[in-house]
Amino acid sequence: MSSVRIGVDTGGTFTDVVLVDEESGQIVTTKTPSTPANPADGFMAGVHKVLEAHAGSRALDAVSALVHGTTVATNQLLEDRPDGTSHLGFVTTEGFESVLEIARQSVPDGYGNSYFWVKPPRIVPVHRVRTVGGRLDHLGREVRPFDEEQAADVARWFRERGVTAIGVCFLHSYADPGHERRMREVLEREHPEAVVSLSSDVLREYREYERSVTTLVDAAVKPIMRRYIENLSERLGRPFSVMKSNGGVLSAAEVVHQPITTVLSGPAAGALGAALIARTAGHPSAITLDGGGTSTDVAVVVDGEPSLTTEGSIGRYPCKIPMIDIVTVGAGGGSIAWISPEGTLKVGPRSAGADPGPICYGRGGTEVTVTDAHVFLGRVPPHLLGGEISLDVAAARAGVEALAGRLGLTPERCATGILEISAFNQSNAIRQITVQRGLDVRDFPMVAFGGSGPLLACRLIDILGLRAAIVPPDPGNVSAFGLLTVDVKNDYVRTHVARDPSPDALGEILADLEAQAAAALDREGFAEHVYARSADLRYYGQAYEVRVPAPDGPVDEAWLAVIAERFHAEHERLYGYGYRDDPRHAVEWVNLRVSGIGPINRPKIARRPRQEDEPSPVATRDVYYDQWGRTVIYRRADLGAGAAVRGPAVIEEYGSTLPVHPGFTATMDDYGNLVVVSDDR
Repeated sequence: MSSVRIGVDTGGTFTDVVLVDEESGQIVTTKTPSTPANPADGFMAGVHKVLEAHAGSRALDAVSALVHGTTVATNQLLEDRPDGTSHLGFVTTEGFESVLEIARQSVPDGYGNSYFWVKPPRIVPVHRVRTVGGRLDHLGREVRPFDEEQAADVARWFRERGVTAIGVCFLHSYADPGHERRMREVLEREHPEAVVSLSSDVLREYREYERSVTTLVDAAVKPIMRRYIENLSERLGRPFSVMKSNGGVLSAAEVVHQPITTVLSGPAAGALGAALIARTAGHPSAITLDGGGTSTDVAVVVDGEPSLTTEGSIGRYPCKIPMIDIVTVGAGGGSIAWISPEGTLKVGPRSAGADPGPICYGRGGTEVTVTDAHVFLGRVPPHLLGGEISLDVAAARAGVEALAGRLGLTPERCATGILEISAFNQSNAIRQITVQRGLDVRDFPMVAFGGSGPLLACRLIDILGLRAAIVPPDPGNVSAFGLLTVDVKNDYVRTHVARDPSPDALGEILADLEAQAAAALDREGFAEHVYARSADLRYYGQAYEVRVPAPDGPVDEAWLAVIAERFHAEHERLYGYGYRDDPRHAVEWVNLRVSGIGPINRPKIARRPRQEDEPSPVATRDVYYDQWGRTVIYRRADLGAGAAVRGPAVIEEYGSTLPVHPGFTATMDDYGNLVVVSDDR
């Protein structure tokens, strides 16, 4: 029996599954409704369904690797559930108990100035913050010894109050983790049932507030993640891996020790899968748009790799772990249309999700969604997943008509208005990830995927002036496909602030980080190790850093000079100026980073046979674009390379639909992607 690899991405509405046969290269895709009450149910249903479709058996014997993308660990924080952090406590250095209140002075976009901005509630209330005596300086030298007796009192205080998840962040522990490790030993002795996260393990770099919050988020989600992983492991009866936000994967056994690394793992997989698809089709740089049921995630791929950041957040909480730079907007297929107090039409960010879902699902939904608008306008067929899920077109029409009546609009005007607002919400997210980062959106094609991603592709081409939109085969399963394209990857960081660093000191730090990476890859079973170095630098006096890649090889003066030159060039590219030849502005080193990578064999994307004849439609139905009209319907599986479909038309497939508006043409390329362009360009 041939071995197979399976990727499972749990989304808000559907669980997407992709199977790759390692012997034949065959790719099998499927979807199943997500089960929010217990995501493991949808996971197992999807695995069994794809195995049965491939080999007619639900047995897991042939599975050589199983990779999972999930946001289960952080959903309660993203949704601000009242009980999300009720089990959480915080231990910090004596005298620094207000670090969470002080936070940062920066005001979020949209508030104008600080008079209209109120800091969000802290992740841990003040009454669950305890301090322990002891102090290190910024070089890790002990100023005051660790107070063991006070630490034991703190541990017992948490135990007596039932606080079972504890984050520990002591001042300057990035320089020496000794005091934090002693605190963990005390907690293990006095409060053994507690789970503990140390900032020196989670994020070993300076800036106390961000390090504290990142550590607390890790501690908050550890119990949930452990229960979820244990449940899945028991039901699978075999090991599996979990997608990380940095573009790598990690075994489930390791993930329970660092669950914060799985933040936005599903969207990260989507960006990586889309990057491989675009690169194979001859587009090394692209915008990726992942449209789901609840939200849309956008990212930028430059020279084949999605952009990375350490300035991300989970909901309102800053998290400085490395992650693919993704902007998320509440504009998915389930986004709800509503009327503001001023009487204007709004769409999202609230979503109908999978349960009850849009009105057309017939599961009790009562509010009009983006999907209902598409169904009413005929742009989505009256069924999903090849007929597995029937849609109630009449109910969608009644919902749209009722909303239109309250707004004083025709139903068609109301439905197209819903889609127009959703398209502009998505376009604003794309501008945020491109224009605000100094990139011209017109230089990139857009890879549109996810169940709802292709639905607004033509409008986004118009709004943004995009060169083209690329819709991959099985667009609803690209995130699950992406799970099978990524290497094992672990990130390590160490703060070392210096204007004139010693090559020996930097070499020693890098060697230590690479040793940590090697140990992790050995535990994952990799004989081949790849290390990627980088460094964060700034001009002396700046409050932000610029990250640049660092070369391999020995650390000497020439090595330092190469990185300094890269920093000058990157600073000038990002901000329009640099101080390369100005000795008044010294270059300051801040952080050293190492990524340990265990490479895998990626699936091959097969070429499609050419189609010489004109494509033939399979049906017609009434569809509204600028007006109602009888519109041809094509089945994507019937199209070969070179086939061109001119709008108005609709192209349907198992997991998604592409409405081709009048004035647009969709052409299938050699790899089965539909390339949508405006006829005016």
